Amino acid sequence: MTKKSLLVFGLFLTISTAFGQVKSDTIKAKILEPITVQGILERNGLSRLEPIVGTYIFTGKKNEVISLTQMDANLTDKTGRQIFAKVPGVFVYDMDGSGNQINISTRGLDPHRGWEFNIRKDGVLTNSDMYGYPASHYSMPLESIERIELVRGTGSLQYGSQFGGMLNYVSKQGDTTKSIHFESYNTVGSFNLLSSYNAIGGKIGKIKYYAYISKRSRDGYRRNEHTDYDAESIMITYQANKNLSLRMEWARSNYVYRIPGPLTEAMYNTDPRQATRSRNYFNPAINIPSFLLKWNILDKTKLQYTSSAVIGNRNSVMFDKPATIKDTINTTTGQYNSRQVDIDNFNSYTNELRLLRQYRLGKQESSLAMGVQLMNNDLHRTQQGKGTTGSDFDLTLVNPQWGRDIHFKTQNVALFAENSFKLLKNLSANIGARLESGESKMLGNITYLPIDRIPFNLKHRFVLLGSGVSYKPTSFIDIYGGWSQTYRPMIFKDLVPTEIYEKVDPNLKDADGYNTELGFRGNWKFLKWDITGFLLQYNNRFGTIAQTDENDQLYTYRTNIGNSLTKGVEFFIQGNWTLNNKTELSIFTSSAIMDGKYTSGSIKSGSVNISIDGNKIESVPGIISRNGLTFRFRKFSLSGLYSFTGDSFADALNTVIPAANGSIGIVPSYGIFDLNTTIKISEKLEIKGGLNNLTDKQYFTKRPLFYPGPGIWTSDGRNGAISFIVRI
Repeated sequence: MTKKSLLVFGLFLTISTAFGQVKSDTIKAKILEPITVQGILERNGLSRLEPIVGTYIFTGKKNEVISLTQMDANLTDKTGRQIFAKVPGVFVYDMDGSGNQINISTRGLDPHRGWEFNIRKDGVLTNSDMYGYPASHYSMPLESIERIELVRGTGSLQYGSQFGGMLNYVSKQGDTTKSIHFESYNTVGSFNLLSSYNAIGGKIGKIKYYAYISKRSRDGYRRNEHTDYDAESIMITYQANKNLSLRMEWARSNYVYRIPGPLTEAMYNTDPRQATRSRNYFNPAINIPSFLLKWNILDKTKLQYTSSAVIGNRNSVMFDKPATIKDTINTTTGQYNSRQVDIDNFNSYTNELRLLRQYRLGKQESSLAMGVQLMNNDLHRTQQGKGTTGSDFDLTLVNPQWGRDIHFKTQNVALFAENSFKLLKNLSANIGARLESGESKMLGNITYLPIDRIPFNLKHRFVLLGSGVSYKPTSFIDIYGGWSQTYRPMIFKDLVPTEIYEKVDPNLKDADGYNTELGFRGNWKFLKWDITGFLLQYNNRFGTIAQTDENDQLYTYRTNIGNSLTKGVEFFIQGNWTLNNKTELSIFTSSAIMDGKYTSGSIKSGSVNISIDGNKIESVPGIISRNGLTFRFRKFSLSGLYSFTGDSFADALNTVIPAANGSIGIVPSYGIFDLNTTIKISEKLEIKGGLNNLTDKQYFTKRPLFYPGPGIWTSDGRNGAISFIVRI
């Protein structure tokens, strides 16, 4: 039976079960006495983390908690602007086709696979390799996620050094009141979308468990675009006693995405749905095993130990040329030209031991969180292999030699501590530090470089400091602020020349900087708000300049090109009105105004270096605004969302007129309307539906310079989906 047949069968089974359940519920309703419940459950979809959660301190930190189970949104297609609608300033980068991965950033950072974030699933690190390739290639089904926790940059000391902070996807746990609970989430939609997510969970004695299987198939908005996706996970928790629990989990995701190729400016203007490639494929296959121990040693002392790994591959086979070069039959051979094969093998291991101690300081209770994190990673990158002339997904090499065959091995230890001092009943101050010490070693071969240019050792030695404050003059107002240093190590792509005519600065420095913010949040009667001003300093940004050697030969020099500063205001304001005991209305705005500029630096343009001092940072819109309305009546809800993203530049030179190949130029502003609805027929049956991009707006979010290819990548036009959810 094919994958498509399995998906159709899963959908048929769900609908059949659903109609049977409706009939059963109807019969039961005639037997039971009617019960009237006064009031409405507040379903805002957004909340804040408590000051102390487990072994983590969140006092005085900018944070958001997004509840996916209470949201009208397209979870199957992972529509980022809907998922993060109430988080001000989230930039969504549409890159790998809808439903595959979410690529986001905040405060003007790079959104590529979220690699400026410390990304976690249930507290377990999912970034592929923090020191070699920090992108997160793992892609869980959002149907499996209960909530998303986002802690901005000033909270980074407890997690890692990332500029963006921490992004944690928290899985569902199943119904622990039952020994077995079943959930089936099946979706059909535009472009032949078929998706089936099926999960079981429950509690038997001291053991809780949750497991799922997810499959998804979808053509794309553009021609030649297609995705086949599957994911599995099993989580088992043993509650030995009230103070000790152990959790084991294994999660996997895998998808094959047929890439339609970049478009030139002329192609996009003529037909934004056309494709320039039919033989290009991308395939990340990632496994994440983990073990977690939680132990309440004493009444006020908690210990947590996590051991995890990211093991898998990032595979691609592509005719990797600009859109101006067509992929056509070679008239000499009568076949297509060979494609390029690239394979990354990730072997990343992390062990983390954390301790939280709450203690009395005067009349108030303060908290100390501290720990140690060990990383041992081996990124084996094999690139520029000569692939087949075929059209299917095939990683076979016709020549066994790789253009690059490199191991990038890193060992790193980090010590961290943060103390929250409760100075007064309503005033807390935090101070923290993170010390990292490690070494990366590169070994291997690059065919276009002398062998003595490859081996090198790179040491990581740095100390990060941070502080914060929280003042609550009343029970419903919190004034908070913080400052924290951040760091981004030189990764593989910064260190390896792309060609013989490129050299890497031997004095290349790691990027560093800081986040600082001041916020005012609270709630009063029907109103909720969070308004924050921020500064993000980013030093030693990576780039290229032009140089000449002793023979006056021009070459490209990869080095630190300069510094930048992004400043802005983020604000979330929401009003909730209970019209009667059956009806509720909610209106919100979630927006950010940003100004990101280079404060120094120069980059290569042609054969000369040009100053970029005062230029705007690429992919930093001046405004990102999302505004929504939700109407609820009994078990029916309807949500409308308008998302606006201002224009931005694609390059640091701030090129206005687009290049012919579409890789640089203005990225125009765009506004998108979405409509989603939920009908909760009973506790066991729910239907969700939605229409994305109601006005069929033609737009794109970024002009990438590297993967998936330089040029324009059209985002989805109007499309819809309907989901049937059964819980038994």
